[in-house]
Amino acid sequence: MQHATGLISIIALGLVCAFIGGMAAQRMRLPPLVGYLVAGIAIGPFTPGFVGDMEIAGQLAELGVILLMFGVGLHFSLKDLMAVRTIALPGAVVQIAAATAMGAGLAAAFGWGLGAGIVFGLALSVASTVVLLRALEGRGLLDSDKGRIAVGWLIVEDLAMVLALVLLPALAPSLGGVAPQGDGHGGAALGLWTTLGLTLAKVGVFIAVMLIGGRRLVPYLLGQAARTGSRELFTLAVLASAVGIAFASSELFGVSFALGAFFAGMVLAESDLSHQAAADSLPLQDAFAVLFFVSVGMLFDPGILIREPLSVLGVLGVIVVGKSLAAVAIVLAFGHPVGTALTIAASLAQIGEFSFILAGLGIALKLLPEQGRDLILGGALLSITLNPLFFALAERAGAWLGERPELRRRFERRSALPLPLNPSDPGLKGHAVIVGYGRVGSAIGKALADWNLPYIVVDRDRRRVEELRAEGVTAVFGDAAAAGILEAAGIAAAHLLVVATPDSHQGRRLLAKARSANPGIDSVVRTHSDAERRRLEEDGVGLVLMAERELALGMMTYALRSLGIREGEARLFVDTSRTESQVAPSTEPDLPVPELRQRRDEAE
Repeated sequence: MQHATGLISIIALGLVCAFIGGMAAQRMRLPPLVGYLVAGIAIGPFTPGFVGDMEIAGQLAELGVILLMFGVGLHFSLKDLMAVRTIALPGAVVQIAAATAMGAGLAAAFGWGLGAGIVFGLALSVASTVVLLRALEGRGLLDSDKGRIAVGWLIVEDLAMVLALVLLPALAPSLGGVAPQGDGHGGAALGLWTTLGLTLAKVGVFIAVMLIGGRRLVPYLLGQAARTGSRELFTLAVLASAVGIAFASSELFGVSFALGAFFAGMVLAESDLSHQAAADSLPLQDAFAVLFFVSVGMLFDPGILIREPLSVLGVLGVIVVGKSLAAVAIVLAFGHPVGTALTIAASLAQIGEFSFILAGLGIALKLLPEQGRDLILGGALLSITLNPLFFALAERAGAWLGERPELRRRFERRSALPLPLNPSDPGLKGHAVIVGYGRVGSAIGKALADWNLPYIVVDRDRRRVEELRAEGVTAVFGDAAAAGILEAAGIAAAHLLVVATPDSHQGRRLLAKARSANPGIDSVVRTHSDAERRRLEEDGVGLVLMAERELALGMMTYALRSLGIREGEARLFVDTSRTESQVAPSTEPDLPVPELRQRRDEAE
């Protein structure tokens, strides 16, 4: 067994192995995160071959945590959270409590104490934001109602874990652990409430300093760096802010590096420089995040899968079964559709970066045994690997229940005072039915209203429907795929069906239901998948739009006009490109580029 020592050797070995592992995971259609963790296992002390320096790897992991939390703060949006607060806030809190209780019960069965049970349960309760965002992006669900609820839910979980990272060191002596090194207020010598009060006071002072002074100072310093015109200085200013504030917050206020970095990103997020800061820091953030996951993998003893398979299965059961069932029950209890509940359940059926951070802190505070860290890492590896399968199962289960409305209604629970369907005027004909009234659907509705064209909205957001009705807009509350909802919107007499939700599978179901009631209805459907676009076009949809393709065609039009191509010719060429890509039929002749050039030259 050969030991690799030194900073450069650890970085080189970690990045090379992570690349190999990430590529292998991608080929197997698994999240690259699985490959990074396996790479860490490969160079860890529990497997033969090269062994990395654990002390240096731990310091790199700490830097990875700082940059990860800085990125979380930089992308934290209070506005997005408030939009789904009625379900995300109580749902996440109840789910964390339920999962923590299940994890603590499992820890008690292992013979661990209360402190170990709390840390263990918290680690099993929080899902990976990285895994979730990539899963939602890959399925085109990030901008859907389901996606916004899932992201809001994860934001609440992240905030709860940030709070846990602050409180655990203060509570450690009372839970059977030790006070962290450098603890200036005597740890266990003080009472629990005194310790907790001093810790919260320090955190409060830190938050006040960041929100009052940091909100002005950090954007000002970055603005000064941006004015120099030097990209290097701007990038350096971003990284200095993240690492410097994290270090200063730990030294001056006794809070964790993670909390300091999170607030550094949060105060910078309010600046108009935040997007450029995120873009410039992303490569380094990704690199050190990879090293963080590699260092976590180095700590994992894969032998536990053989020595204690039942314990690993118990942990996996809490993550993928216990959390999922709790999430489904919570979402359904708040009156949301089964499809939303299944998506949220699949989103939470894994654990990731915060679990690793909590495990490391628990061991440092001597609350959690090393066996607990191995079980958490084993559960993370298995749950992240299985997560794509759970998303596929959730989609299939949602589609199966969608075809059985009676069974679906047994699961769904509406509030005590259900919102009436508000059926359309029986005499209304030739109108449009808009399914989904988010950013896309609302833009279409406003355009139709400006032209005095009749339309009816179908949406499953109760508050949105109530607001539309207050504005005088005819709106139907419910899932458009459920029985009776499209009928209430007068689909049999409608001229156009607009599916403005990004859920492509729902689009095909809605199209089939609409055509069964109105065979001649026109349709326009939104999608994020090339394969789904082709299926919809084969089904005879009037227009299928992909956001990325339409963006490219719009930019193509402007680029051609900017470089001297006449507007008519530019639009003709773009229409031809659209036809060739089967985005939509073109009414113009299909002319190749040389003939278009010849026409332009003759006109000149």
